[in-house]
Amino acid sequence: MLKRNRLLQSAATLVFIASLPFTVSAQGKEPVKIGLLTSKSGTFAAQGEEIIRAIEFAIDEVNAKGGVDGRKVEAQIGDDEGTPEVGRRVAEKMAREGFNLLIGPVPSSISLTIAQNLDRWDAAYFAVASKSDKLTGDTCRSRSFHTTHSDAMDIAMIKEWSKSFKEKSFAIVAADYLWGHDSGEAFKKSAEAQGKTVPLSLYIPLGTKDFSPYIAQLKAANVDAIWVAEVGRDAIAFVKQAQEFGLIPAKRLLGHALILDFIIESTGSSLKDVAGTISYMPDIDTPRNKAFVSAWKAKFKRFPNSSEGQAYNGVQVLFEGVKKAGSIKPADVSKALRGAQFDSIYGKVTMRGQDNQLVMPNYVGRVKNVDGGLRAVTEVRFDPSLTPAPSPLCKM
Repeated sequence: MLKRNRLLQSAATLVFIASLPFTVSAQGKEPVKIGLLTSKSGTFAAQGEEIIRAIEFAIDEVNAKGGVDGRKVEAQIGDDEGTPEVGRRVAEKMAREGFNLLIGPVPSSISLTIAQNLDRWDAAYFAVASKSDKLTGDTCRSRSFHTTHSDAMDIAMIKEWSKSFKEKSFAIVAADYLWGHDSGEAFKKSAEAQGKTVPLSLYIPLGTKDFSPYIAQLKAANVDAIWVAEVGRDAIAFVKQAQEFGLIPAKRLLGHALILDFIIESTGSSLKDVAGTISYMPDIDTPRNKAFVSAWKAKFKRFPNSSEGQAYNGVQVLFEGVKKAGSIKPADVSKALRGAQFDSIYGKVTMRGQDNQLVMPNYVGRVKNVDGGLRAVTEVRFDPSLTPAPSPLCKM
């Protein structure tokens, strides 16, 4: 009877195990568990949707090829609502539940909050959209990786690019939060260093719907061109109203992360011929990017946009860390990535060991008519050697 009870108990255990969710791959390895948190609501919702789409695409793609280092990739998706407090809460919940390879937020304020808690949560973080220099400066962490261009990288490029500007006077319109101030203040310093003037700087609260008072100030300032560093729905509202009130095309706009596809698509022809910084474009001429663009077009019948390209690249860096570490533990992945060199959609890149900044080319694009529609295309490529030295404030 005892032997029969043991057999029944063993059978029941097997039934219970079989009923559990799949957690170990066919090779006996634990899966790669990604905590994908980004904005599904709020100011940054459009970019958040693009980031989710790109990372899910990358996960499906790699799982179809057998996973990462023989491991299935799984993701838990959460809404950070575009705020640091919600972002911190969602990120911590994911990490505590084992989805501790974190990725996805747009605003730097959320990325900075996450970075400060990684050791406590036993997590690692991959910033694919946030640009603040603080992420690789005084808030750098050994488990936090910056896989897109920082403000410092963009500004170094802008300094070179601005040498070609014929205009002598500029105004600044920027979002009133960390990234907007970084962009506006850095542009002003760069322009003034070249003997140009910046008589007006407007930092506009997030969520502003009526830009008419600010547009009136811009028109009254009588400047030659306007530096724009607005985000999400705010950028769309500003561009639409700037055209409605005759600010454009009367004044030349120069954009920091302005000529993104979702903004172009939402503003008709308003941004035609506008130039600006852009972190990714589908015409980057590398084998891995060509393969990515081809697969993307086959599924979505269109080119990947800048946010999608950056997110795809960021999760590929995460995959690279797992492969190099032969582990899914955040500490192991982080150690394996620091100083690593590998191939990417941007070509050969280096994850700089001093501050965990991915060193790669940077781009200026211009909005043009391509295949019957408007999109940004590469105008100038800037070499990775233009990347500024690591900040002395970064102490890992």
